[in-house]
Amino acid sequence: MAQITAALVRDLREKTGAGMMDCKKALTEAGGDVETAVDWLRKKGLAAAAKKAGRAAAEGLVALQVDGPRGALVEVNSETDFVARNETFQGFAGAVAKLALDAAGDVEKLSGTAYPGASHTVSDELTNLIAKIGENINLRRTAALSVTEGVVAGYVHNQAVPGAGKIGVLLGLESSAAPDQLLGLGKQLAMHVAAAQPRYLSVDEVDETALNREREVLSEQARASGKPEEIIAKMVEGRLRKFYEEVVMLEQTYVIDGETKVAKAVEAAAKEIGAPITVKGFVRFGLGEGVERREDDFAEEVAKLAG
Repeated sequence: MAQITAALVRDLREKTGAGMMDCKKALTEAGGDVETAVDWLRKKGLAAAAKKAGRAAAEGLVALQVDGPRGALVEVNSETDFVARNETFQGFAGAVAKLALDAAGDVEKLSGTAYPGASHTVSDELTNLIAKIGENINLRRTAALSVTEGVVAGYVHNQAVPGAGKIGVLLGLESSAAPDQLLGLGKQLAMHVAAAQPRYLSVDEVDETALNREREVLSEQARASGKPEEIIAKMVEGRLRKFYEEVVMLEQTYVIDGETKVAKAVEAAAKEIGAPITVKGFVRFGLGEGVERREDDFAEEVAKLAG
């Protein structure tokens, strides 16, 4: 049998755009002949799926799964919102979210996990889904959150089906209180994260580089006032507090009542329950964050068709 070299795999990938493992398997089946391997991929629908993989996918669903003290999020992207309303696509997103509970936030591990009710992996099921639906579909990312004692609460905004929508949030509460005493607070805090979009949990977690950059900008703004340096220093500290109130969850104003700091709201809830409560962390996925979206001008398309 011909040796399947890295150069052969690369050549086949360039020709078809198929995944590395699919190319290696195709070459093995074809005895190392690239053209035969191309045909093998085409027959399996993998080459056709690969061609679609170059198209922008920024729609889709964020799916969430919670199981007591742990939870997981996945983002599965499609090219159009129409596909996100497809029951098969929704079923795939939900099934993958359940599997993500054991993937520890590793998307590669999740892709290689056996897909339920099938003799292949999540990655293979994704390829089948692309061929069936006819759009580029991408398992973009996953995240997991767990607590030692307490609960992980979840919230989905703009829910398309139970557990999947446009925004998904996981939030962990560490406490010895009973789970049913914590879940209401956890969901409200998760709703806050969905709305307020904090970047950090606490002041201690603020990235030092981001903080120094903000301090530098605020210092230059304050110096423009012409005030003495000691006054400028106080102005900067005051403005930094405002910065923390914008990006740090525990320093933000709680969206549920519009006036209390989140940290104070958690303290009040702990006092009412009769047990300490600590917010251990949160994860927020907004659909298509950071993905370049294709902007189609429908009127322009019609004009072109009209000649």
